[in-house]
Amino acid sequence: MLVESVLGNADEPAWAARLTSARVEHLVLDQWEAQKNRLRKRASDGTEVALSLGRGNRPRDGDVLFWDEAAQTAIVARVRLGEVMVVDLSGLEKEPAELGLRSAVELGHALGNQHWPAVVKGGRVYVPLTVDRKVMDSVMRTHDLTGIGHEFVPGTEVIAYLAPHEARRLFGGADATPHTHLPGPVR
Repeated sequence: MLVESVLGNADEPAWAARLTSARVEHLVLDQWEAQKNRLRKRASDGTEVALSLGRGNRPRDGDVLFWDEAAQTAIVARVRLGEVMVVDLSGLEKEPAELGLRSAVELGHALGNQHWPAVVKGGRVYVPLTVDRKVMDSVMRTHDLTGIGHEFVPGTEVIAYLAPHEARRLFGGADATPHTHLPGPVR
């Protein structure tokens, strides 16, 4: 089955009403697959779906990809995004410039030292969970950055605010093995 456009979303009232009495199959996408506008995958009933959306479009959770009015059947996208650590920088405005700058540089060093991908948007930094949540929380608490707070939220709450390239940076490899430094030859 070739899908070239999204018909609507299950959260829209009209689609929600239609889908309540329909047989709904799901095309389950992980956070890497959800960044692609072209892919081939089987839905939960075994139907092979070829997704070929326009450039810059990507499937969102709840997107209705197929609808058969006569059979009252649908295929709906289910996007499984991981959690995101949201680092709030708004407290830096209340700090003296030198202290705020120091905290911002130390935050960059802490995130970079862990090789965590990050997206800066507005007064927030978004970091996908690439390791256990407790580890990320511990790193942030250890650095105790003045004027900077953090919390963990579901990725589905964040992705709507991101441009496609930002979403790819945030989710498009968060499941991959993190980069590690291996000892090289001694010279």
